[in-house]
Amino acid sequence: MAMNRHLRAICVVLLLAGACLAFQRRGRLPFLDDDDLPEPYPTDAAEKTEWVFARLRYNSYRQGAGMWGVRGSWSTDYPKAERHFAQGIRRLSRVHVRSVEEVVDLDTDKIFDYPWIYGVEVGHWDLTDSQAAKLREYLNRGGFLMVDDFHGTIEWEIFMRSMSRVFPDRPVVDIPNKDAIFHMLFDLEDRIQIPGIVMFYTGNTYEQDGVKEKWGGIYDEKGRIVVAMCHNMDLGDAWEHADMPQYPERYTSMAYRIGLNYIIYSMTH
Repeated sequence: MAMNRHLRAICVVLLLAGACLAFQRRGRLPFLDDDDLPEPYPTDAAEKTEWVFARLRYNSYRQGAGMWGVRGSWSTDYPKAERHFAQGIRRLSRVHVRSVEEVVDLDTDKIFDYPWIYGVEVGHWDLTDSQAAKLREYLNRGGFLMVDDFHGTIEWEIFMRSMSRVFPDRPVVDIPNKDAIFHMLFDLEDRIQIPGIVMFYTGNTYEQDGVKEKWGGIYDEKGRIVVAMCHNMDLGDAWEHADMPQYPERYTSMAYRIGLNYIIYSMTH
């Protein structure tokens, strides 16, 4: 009996060790799903280009909570969303875009190298005073921030706790249909709400109490949009899952067009 117990214990240890080695070889942790597997690194990653997808890294409100607690909310859909989006930009425009993304944060001056940055899940961000000041300086110097994938009243309030310290004197307004940002490469007066893949589980195109999409913006004193908000939407999922047959093409197409318009706007205004 004692021998059998020892043999069983040895088998369990060997199985666990094998599983750990398998996960290490695949470069992942066992609780992450297949979407978190590293994307193949493009052969032209070092190419010098005119535009790079810059993703904002930030501290999360109540760091450690939620499904992205390990990596941080900033990394949702990373890097598959930007790799797919970069290929779409190449096909749909003449913007010379790098095939790989760049991660930037607000604790260095690296952010000033990129005229367009993308912040995802900003309903979970928590900027310090110095980070809010750095973001304000970046935007006042001509930078552009696109925020996406935050939903409902609570996440809006958390987002605004930090954004109101970035621009305490500038209101958030609904971007009118006639604004140039919706008429750069594509005319986008008839926009639709872009859902995340959560719709496959809920049957809804919205999350929490965010039933209606909001195309919000903050303008500078010259009338230029410096922050564009896709609230109650998830363009990142539409980019990431562009190769998923189950994800409706109309949402992916709209997400690509919106992103491209915002990029070209940031480069020309």
